[in-house]
Order: sequence, then structure tokens, then C-alpha cells
Amino acid sequence: MNRKYSILATALLISMGAFAQKDEFKTLKKIYEKDKISTKDVMNYKAAVATATPLVSSSNEEDTVYLNFYASTVPFIEMTEAMAKPENQSNPQNALKYFTPAKIVEFAENTNAVLMYEKKSGKSVLTKKIQELVTRYKPTLLSYAVSLGDQKRFSDASSVLYGIYLLDPTDTEKLYYAASYAVNANDYKSALEHYKILKDLDYSGERTNYLAVNKVNDNVDYFGSKADRDQSVKLGTHEKPTEEKEPSKRGEIYKNIALILASEGKTEQAKAAIVDARKANPDDTSLIISEADIYLKTNDMATYAKLIKEVLEKEPNNADLYYNLGVVSGQNKDNKNAETYYTKAIALKPEYANAYYNLAAIRIDDAQLVLDQMNKLGTSAAENKKYDVLKTQRETILKDVVQLLEKTTSLDKKNKDAKEVLLSVYKALEMKEKAKALQIELDK
Repeated sequence: MNRKYSILATALLISMGAFAQKDEFKTLKKIYEKDKISTKDVMNYKAAVATATPLVSSSNEEDTVYLNFYASTVPFIEMTEAMAKPENQSNPQNALKYFTPAKIVEFAENTNAVLMYEKKSGKSVLTKKIQELVTRYKPTLLSYAVSLGDQKRFSDASSVLYGIYLLDPTDTEKLYYAASYAVNANDYKSALEHYKILKDLDYSGERTNYLAVNKVNDNVDYFGSKADRDQSVKLGTHEKPTEEKEPSKRGEIYKNIALILASEGKTEQAKAAIVDARKANPDDTSLIISEADIYLKTNDMATYAKLIKEVLEKEPNNADLYYNLGVVSGQNKDNKNAETYYTKAIALKPEYANAYYNLAAIRIDDAQLVLDQMNKLGTSAAENKKYDVLKTQRETILKDVVQLLEKTTSLDKKNKDAKEVLLSVYKALEMKEKAKALQIELDK
């Protein structure tokens, strides 16, 4: 073939490909922006993605960004078509069968890429529609994440929550919970990445929760704002309004960054992370506790004691501080100090349900140690006598546990875990009537 005609033919093929590509993008945009999607639309959408894919050059940023976005929205197109059917409208959870956690993250990343590109280029082609989509489906995605967490599918729950954060970067709380679930899944790499973002954003998570008792079922309901709570009280549906402060999560975030670094053998980086955090937040006592925890884990008891003294001097009457010190001590198998701290927290705040519960857990450990001694004894007369002494000792400890757990459940009526442990202790002590009554309550 004449070289002139060869070049012309090649140019024509490129031109035809470009036109075909633009046609596919028009089809995708038109279907994507529809409020009602038909089965035929779904088929055409998938076909357009398949046709456009080989035509898009990776060097063309605009086309690549939009094609990746359209490809990742296929599950949404399928879901929109399916959820218009009457048999699905009564069950919103049916929408989730079109998704996997990986698909949600992929969609979120590609959506974010479109929003960033349109902001950079000054073109607002899909931004408004995307924002509407996020607002509409965010509650469904959040419900999905919660259900995954309830199923102990922590890695999947973390992925979905991270996807929600990517879709709405102002919702940093979802990134915090994504990190927490990643820790539960032992996915420390993802957890560290999320925590570092939270640190850079100076996220604290501090807020005030507004509560009131529901007159219909006597449950404590949470409200999005003080105005909403006060309005419900005014209408007469709720009573006994209260407020609950959620403390700063900075200490936990920096502590976890440091602990993950320490677990990777990067002890000095871990210590440096805490020091930096304290410089940025000098009045945050939770950070001092986190730093003390690092030194406790590295067996530097002198520095640990110095930091504990520092934090107690700052807030000697802070019940939450003593409670947190109890948690740190308990996590490090230092039950003696943990018990001291929990007891002090209760003395300062007699209604501290979690302190009673954790103190009960320590006493249960004590009872188990006595039981282990009992099980090691032989059958001689001397050992039978020692067995009886230990049995009485164990029963005394368990009766103390009963008092602590009954106090816990009286203060926190929704604490099912405490009730289930209390039921086990009732049975161990052969407190049959109380066990029967509590079992009936748990079965409701």
C-alpha cells in the first residue's frame, strides 16, 4: 500500500475509534443520569463500558478518569434497576447483593478521582449527580458496614467504612471506625495508614451526645442535636433529658500508631510519635497515658512511673483518668494496679458502670486462679481440707463479683454481656431463683 494512503487509513481508524469512544461516553452519561433504569439500560451500560475500554488511552487523563468511574458504577446501575421492582422496595437490604466491600472501595476511589478532576479542571459534569448519589446511598452503606461488623467480618467492615470516608471526606468519624475495625482484623498496615490520616487531620472525635428516655419503651434514645432532643421532650414523647460527653480520641489514635510501630520493632519511632502528639496537644492527658503504656510495654518502669505521677498530678479527681489507667494496667496483666485504679474511679464517680464491670472481670480472674489451685489438689485428707478452704475462698470472690455485676446492670440496663456473665456466676453459686429470673429477661 502506498505510504500516503497507509497513513491516511491509520488516521481514519484513530478518528473512527475516537468517535466511537465519544458515543459510548454519551451513552454512559445518559444512562447514569437517569432516575429510572430499565433492564435494557443495564445491558447497554455494560456494553458501552466494554466497548469504550480498549479505545481509551491511558495517557488521556480525562477519559481514563471517567471510564474508570463509569465501570465502577455498574453495581449501582444494576441496583437502581432492581430496587425499582415492588418485591425489592420493601426490603432495602436486597440492594447490597450487588456489592462487595472491594467494589465499594473501588467505586469510592474512582468517584473521588472524578470529583478531584472536575474541581481541578473547572468542569462540573458529574459532581452534582455524584453528591446526590452519595447522600442517597450513604445510610445503606453504613448499615452494611455495621452488619459486617456484627458478623465479625472486621476487614470487610473496615473497607466499607473507608469507602464511605472516601465518598464523603468530611465524615472523618467513618475513617476512625475503619481504622478500629482494621485493628480488630489484625490488618495493622491499613490501620496505620488510616490513623496517620486522622493524625494529620488533627481528628479528636470529641462531641456531646444528647439523650432522653423514651416514654413508650423506657429506652434511652440518642439525638442528633440538642434542639431535636429538646423538641421530643417538649412534644411529650421523651423525658429525663441528659447530656453525655465523648472524650477526645487523640490519645487512642496516637497510642495505636505508636503500638503498631512498636509491634514492627520501630520502638524509637513509636516513642517519637507520642512525643509529637503531646507537643501538639499538651493538655490531653490521654496522650500521657498512651506514652506511659509504651514505656510499660518496653519494661521501662522508671519512665512509666514518672509519667503516671505526672498525669495524676494534672487531674487528681478525674474518674475517667483513673478508669483509663485501669484499662492500661489490665491490658498489661497488672491486675493489682488495675483494681486500685478502678476502685478509685468508682469512689470519684459511683455511677461508673464500666468501672464496676471491669473490676468484676478482675475478680473473676482471681476466682479462676483459686479454681486452678483446687483442680491441682489430690485426694488426701490434708488436701481435701485445703480444697474446702479454697472452695470457700472462691465462693467469697464470686459473691463479690455478683455485687459488682448487679451494680453494673442496674446502671447500664442494656449491657447484655454483663448480664450473661452474671447469669454464669449465679449458676456457679447455685443461685437458682436469680438465675431463672435473669434467663427469662435475656430470652425476651
